[in-house]
Amino acid sequence: MTDDKHRLTALRDEIDAIDRNLHELIMRRTEVVEGVRAAKEGNKVMIRPSREAEILYRLSAEHKGGFPKRELARIWRELIVATLSFEGPFSVAVFEPEENPGYWGLARDQYGTFTELIRHGSTRAVVEAVRKQNATVGILPFPHRDQDELWWRFLVSETPETPKVIARLPFIPDSNVENPNLEALVICPIEQEETGRDRTFLAVETEEDIGHPAIENALSQAGFSAAFHQLWHDPNRPPGWTYLIEVFGFVATGGQKIIRLHDALGTRVTRILHLGGYATPLSEQDLKQVKHEETGG
Repeated sequence: MTDDKHRLTALRDEIDAIDRNLHELIMRRTEVVEGVRAAKEGNKVMIRPSREAEILYRLSAEHKGGFPKRELARIWRELIVATLSFEGPFSVAVFEPEENPGYWGLARDQYGTFTELIRHGSTRAVVEAVRKQNATVGILPFPHRDQDELWWRFLVSETPETPKVIARLPFIPDSNVENPNLEALVICPIEQEETGRDRTFLAVETEEDIGHPAIENALSQAGFSAAFHQLWHDPNRPPGWTYLIEVFGFVATGGQKIIRLHDALGTRVTRILHLGGYATPLSEQDLKQVKHEETGG
């Protein structure tokens, strides 16, 4: 055998040894997750999207070398979802209209190759499936000002089973999906947790149309910076006017910022509801490759 063949055989043996170590670590990780499941026994919903995001933030920050960060994140998404499946029943309700397909691909990218996906032709059906926990989470279109279907109005409720926003998709950019420009929100009846890289959705209900400038002024007084807002008006449903507001940062339910916003709006506001929020998706900067020489390695 030539020296090159000896070297190639040795390298392949080393790869096999690394693969065995990786497999052993995956089995060990699974044992630890089973311990977490036992500690969370009694919880109806086991998913923790903030924790999932923090894992990927850390991996992208610490990773070095030639292996692509995007594929690394993909591997960990599969690991995370695979362990969710034995923490309890886990399925995904997906809004997938014939005229605008692609949400199925976003759901598959985020929640794994083998997770049960359930197709729905209406946004309300997705919300209801999650509210009744016929599905653990739901995938719905990200709100845009030119949309007629304001599905988020179904989240404007204080009942404990009402779903909240928990994630934004795609979390890993440039995924190989049918429509690369499509964005979605994930809903589930759990509270938002802070990661340090968050956005929050609020619903402001008023008796009259007070206008976006008044909303923006009150937000500024309360210390908020708005990323997006949208209005829903239903003349047959008091109070009749509901503003969806997406703000930068994490906002605690019932926290001081919401109280200050209520004070800034005064008697014009009927109530302010926390509709959840999300850890911001990975950016292109997060996924930029870091070579050994760039870190002094």
